[in-house]
Amino acid sequence: MPTGALEHKEQALGTTTVASASPQHSILKKIHTYFQREQVMGYTLIAPAFVLLGVLVAWPFVMALYFSVTDSWVGQPGSFIGLRNYWNLLHDGIFLQTLKNSFQFTFTAVFFKTVLGMALALLLFRTVKFKKWVRGAVLLPWVIPTALSTLGWWWMFDSLYSVFNWTLIHLGLIQVGPNWLGTPYLAKGAVITVNIWRGLPFFAITILAGLVSIPQELYEAAKTDGAGPIARFWYITLPMLKPVLAIVLLFSTIFTFSDFNIVYVLTRGGPINSTHLFATLANQ
Repeated sequence: MPTGALEHKEQALGTTTVASASPQHSILKKIHTYFQREQVMGYTLIAPAFVLLGVLVAWPFVMALYFSVTDSWVGQPGSFIGLRNYWNLLHDGIFLQTLKNSFQFTFTAVFFKTVLGMALALLLFRTVKFKKWVRGAVLLPWVIPTALSTLGWWWMFDSLYSVFNWTLIHLGLIQVGPNWLGTPYLAKGAVITVNIWRGLPFFAITILAGLVSIPQELYEAAKTDGAGPIARFWYITLPMLKPVLAIVLLFSTIFTFSDFNIVYVLTRGGPINSTHLFATLANQ
């Protein structure tokens, strides 16, 4: 074959290759340029999180709303009944008692955990000797499994073997030990006490972390200006701890409102439904 013909053929093949490759290269370049945008890349990275939220949170929530307006049971199809289920709940004595219990339980427990947690955090912040050991010991109620620690409290509140009753009787303060878990108001107090005991370390350690982050120069300047301990706490410590307190109050309110283990182990909602919370009522 003549040399000119070969050169012409090679040029034709090269042109075809470049022509066929250029569209693919152009598409890849466009994709690369598209993802170079900061906004597009951000949405791409958080897309899996939105998918998980949709599957694990949004979809179950929508289905719960759907089932709440039907008369369906587990494994059985149901028909639309409107707001009849809600109407029945609002006229159900046990549900109304549970609603009241849940708010009383949550408000009382969170209030005392906040006050006592603040006091304990201030005490730990001032402690110098054995600081690490003391802080580690404070965390024990929080890290011990809830069911195991609550069983210990159940034994202490037991009407026959209560260590509280034994102590009070031998001190001569009472003649007959009260039935801690069999009397409605005492059972409420017992459940709230155990919840405070368990949640106190969470408040104390979290607030302590906030105290450590406060610049000491602020306290020194306040002392120079003649501010006392109460004024320093009110105008320096408390305002600086507001972000920490907001977070810890939010989490504690959620955890306390949905508590199950403590109530179930101690009273299972009794006596006479006086300690039922939404979690234990739903389980029943």
